[in-house]
Amino acid sequence: MAKEIPYKIYLKEDEIPKQWYNVRADMKNKPAPLLNPGTGKPMTLEELSVVFCEELAKQELNVTDPWVDIPEEIQNFYKMYRPSPVVRAYCLEKALDTPAHIYYKFEGNNTSGSHKLNSAIAQAYYAKQQGLKGVTTETGAGQWGTALSMACSYFDLDCQVYMVKVSYEQKPFRREVMRTYGAKVTPSPSMETNVGRKINEEFPGTTGSLGCAISEAVEAATSQEGYRYVLGSVLSQVLLHQTIIGLETKAALDKYEVTPDIIIGCAGGGSNLGGLISPFAGEMVRGEKNYRIIAVEPASCPSLTRGSYVYDFCDTGKVCPLAKMYTLGSGYIPAPNHAGGLRYHGMSSIVSQLYDDGFIEATSVKQTDVFAAAQQFARVEGILPAPESSHAIKVAIDEALKCKETGEAKNIVFGLTGTGYFDMVAYQKYNDGVMDDYMPTDEEIAASLAQCPKV
Repeated sequence: MAKEIPYKIYLKEDEIPKQWYNVRADMKNKPAPLLNPGTGKPMTLEELSVVFCEELAKQELNVTDPWVDIPEEIQNFYKMYRPSPVVRAYCLEKALDTPAHIYYKFEGNNTSGSHKLNSAIAQAYYAKQQGLKGVTTETGAGQWGTALSMACSYFDLDCQVYMVKVSYEQKPFRREVMRTYGAKVTPSPSMETNVGRKINEEFPGTTGSLGCAISEAVEAATSQEGYRYVLGSVLSQVLLHQTIIGLETKAALDKYEVTPDIIIGCAGGGSNLGGLISPFAGEMVRGEKNYRIIAVEPASCPSLTRGSYVYDFCDTGKVCPLAKMYTLGSGYIPAPNHAGGLRYHGMSSIVSQLYDDGFIEATSVKQTDVFAAAQQFARVEGILPAPESSHAIKVAIDEALKCKETGEAKNIVFGLTGTGYFDMVAYQKYNDGVMDDYMPTDEEIAASLAQCPKV
């Protein structure tokens, strides 16, 4: 007899994973290495350690060890808000009148409001262990900056955040949470860095992008003694830390003998998606199981569905290493009316390789459809979801409705990356009927991709 599934499935505290999972170790086709833009050769540990903490640089280059121990101090910090629940969305199932079983992994049960804290605390820990004074970073919607400011406060580290200008202006309360935790928050592109001044000169009046903010944060880190740069998504080290999400999800579902048919995650730079799917993708690449994994991205920033799989700069200012990824070009800047987060021009090298090898699929959705799904979810499940998460919600609803048509009782699992309580300007625009959809033309994307380096 099948076990009765509770509304919330929790692991016990002693069941929180004590190791992160490195899916690259099991991938037959490894993600292509980061390249030094000056030499065109793979980045070395010494070169990466100029920008990143040394231990994080080692994790970035590690493609052989499937399991990486989580330091005890990070494990203890995790216990403040982990394990996070896997929730059976009974109310949503009833509202949709679907035979599908819908589950979501909820990562909003911490003050930062998102999954980003899983990697922020790890990166702050390694910075403290190295004896650094502080770190610099970028943030788009503000979730990463919020999480990092919390983590740095915990370890008494200085935190300097370059926030995409449009988000800085649209999300003042997210900015103020960062400042409450002691971070210095600067709208990007700014006039405080050489690269910021250059971008402002080249794109007068620009509202910014993650690529711009990354360039400024890297310059700030490398020009101050005792500082390093940390990143909230895209890099393999970040996806490694985020596998705590997928490992907990799999363990919780295994408790009740639930096997997912479909796994859905929002896709911006790849941290949430990669963290959620890695343990399941590992089973796929090892030939043990088969799942349908769907990456959902915004139609206004569609790197997987409309980008090219090439080497490109990770930042607009072209000061970072080259990564082989699905990209729209490092100079691509999403339209300022795009409110749903997920603004990065490229995609994690791990996610890109899994996608290129056919282990995952991708789709893009319009932002008005995203907010319609967010509103529907909020009204029946009692959680106001982050706009980023709502991309996954939209496709989960679509798949559940397909099950209604076919009568199939599929198990659908998606990642709810966090809450949307600091995103009320976007919700206001949707509720007022003034939110619109923008999709770049083929010509715009082609022009941006034409600027990618020839590697």
